[in-house]
Amino acid sequence: MMKRVLLLATGGTIASTESKEGLAPAYTAEGLLRYMPELNDMCCIEGKLLMNVDSTNMQPEYWQEIARVVYANYAEYDGFVITHGTNTMGYTSAALSYMLQNLSKPVVITGAQQPIDREETDAKRNVIDSVRFVLEGGGGVFVVFDGRVILGTRAVKMKTKSYDAFASINSPYVAFIENDTVKFTGEVILDTGGEVTLDTSLCTDVFLLKLYPGLQPEVFDYLKECYKGVVIESFGLGGIPFEKRDLTSKVRELTEAGIAVVVTTQCLEEGIDLNLYEVGKKVAQNPIISGKDMTTEAIVTKLMWVLGRTDNLQRVKELMEQPISGDIRG
Repeated sequence: MMKRVLLLATGGTIASTESKEGLAPAYTAEGLLRYMPELNDMCCIEGKLLMNVDSTNMQPEYWQEIARVVYANYAEYDGFVITHGTNTMGYTSAALSYMLQNLSKPVVITGAQQPIDREETDAKRNVIDSVRFVLEGGGGVFVVFDGRVILGTRAVKMKTKSYDAFASINSPYVAFIENDTVKFTGEVILDTGGEVTLDTSLCTDVFLLKLYPGLQPEVFDYLKECYKGVVIESFGLGGIPFEKRDLTSKVRELTEAGIAVVVTTQCLEEGIDLNLYEVGKKVAQNPIISGKDMTTEAIVTKLMWVLGRTDNLQRVKELMEQPISGDIRG
């Protein structure tokens, strides 16, 4: 008996076609599937259009809708493929990894760098690879792109045009798909499942601040009044300036005001260590949250999810620094 797969379409380049104002999403789920009739020989696949947006316009409310639809249909299907634009795919995959837990079935997000109606499109390969992984993969949220399978909390878009646009950051790839075969690396432990849970509570009052030389400290005064959580992309291993323009004292003011402050690094790989340099140790004297080796996409969405569950800062710190869905290693 063939497995049942549900394709959820959300728009993106994969579903786009030319308009007077440039490429814009237009294809429905059924329209996408018509380009890949071979999928009917692999599984019983059905399609559902959730939204048709450029992923630049993707919003947390859309993440919640996607999660709810997966949960509502969870018992009826053996896995899910979500077609999505590439620009915010890493945010969506991370958000779903927090909102949907204990998955024993694969939830795969994919897309394309070229629309499905173009001869040079990568859309067909990516969708077919995604279905192939659904038929063989374990539980969890994944990104499948250019023959690579990445944990949903570890996917980062690295290139704007090339087909190999996504990389797995600070975590091994789950699998590679070559010559119609899924080859697992064996380095990532997939979820075995349990009773799947849905928690779509999100607090979107989160600000992402990238430090740069010359940043005025006064920006923190605005953040203190307007946000409940601040993610700071610091320098190197976690350095925040304290000379000339003192940002470290402003971080202290944020924490004293009850704002959840997560410190991460602008460097993509290897994470932070606040115990090596003076510029890190000074900021670590405050009750900040360590971003460890998480991606920025995972930190932002995880902080939204955690703040949606609690405003107790100690509990926020505990949840943020607790590994969930492979977002933290070591």
